[in-house]
Amino acid sequence: MTPPAPATGIDHIGDVIAFIRVADAQSFTLASERLGLSRSAIGKCIARLEQGLGARLLHRSTRSVSLSDEGRLFYEHAQRIVAEVDNATGAMASRQETPRGRLRIDLPVALGRLHIMPLVADYLRQWPGVEADISFTDDYTDLVRDGIDVAIRIGGEADSRLVRRVLAPHRLITCAAPDYLARHGAPASPDDLARHQTLAFTHMGAPVPWRYASHGQDRPVAVAGRLRLGNTEALRDAALAGAGIVQLGAFLVGNDLRQGHLVAVLEPHAPPGAPVCAVYPHRRHLAPKVRLLIDGIVARWQQGAPWPA
Repeated sequence: MTPPAPATGIDHIGDVIAFIRVADAQSFTLASERLGLSRSAIGKCIARLEQGLGARLLHRSTRSVSLSDEGRLFYEHAQRIVAEVDNATGAMASRQETPRGRLRIDLPVALGRLHIMPLVADYLRQWPGVEADISFTDDYTDLVRDGIDVAIRIGGEADSRLVRRVLAPHRLITCAAPDYLARHGAPASPDDLARHQTLAFTHMGAPVPWRYASHGQDRPVAVAGRLRLGNTEALRDAALAGAGIVQLGAFLVGNDLRQGHLVAVLEPHAPPGAPVCAVYPHRRHLAPKVRLLIDGIVARWQQGAPWPA
């Protein structure tokens, strides 16, 4: 049996970056797309790195890629190496105040369309050297794994890999059309919702519980009315048509409340609001294309977001 080639060390930082991208994506194909390299080039990077280290870092099959024990150990250290390279690159980029390049943004569906996209359009008019690649989802994507530069989120769990910057306050509002309330009356407590037509938002096939505050504690309330929809804007339309009571974000129903097309109910039981935030991967030096987008949103909303707090 031929003995393994002796370890020669690492000569190319690009090989380390390729390894990190493959490990994050668990795919040579996705890593090649994100790095702008061919799949064979990525394979050569990994082979050269494994030869230099004298260890197999990845287990490969026709359908999947996974880290070996040695790969997991090296991955932990390699992440710090790549982070320092990113910091060095960011330090140089921050000296050039004109943003340029591809900006990958992840937005919630309705909030993004109604309130963020107009700001992004202004940003792109101001900075013609930037091109934006925007995805819309109400799920929390993995920014690091998917190569997202910045995401706008409502609330969200803490993640040590991400920086979180609050942009605006926000809250959930339970409301209905005046016509519906005239026919059925207004609920006095969350328990009364069982006797009403509730318009439920569904996620992954199941109605999402509504949230209320009870004695300082968060209280979920299960709802499952006759009409269940997987789109918040369609839920708003149904509420405006008098189909029932709905719980939606202030950003979506704020204007309807101001104009009297919808009426808030159960306000004494309203849950504490989760703010709208910008989140981005933790880097010491933030690229101008990201920083100026976030700063622009903050500047536009510094006198208050365009919905009731």
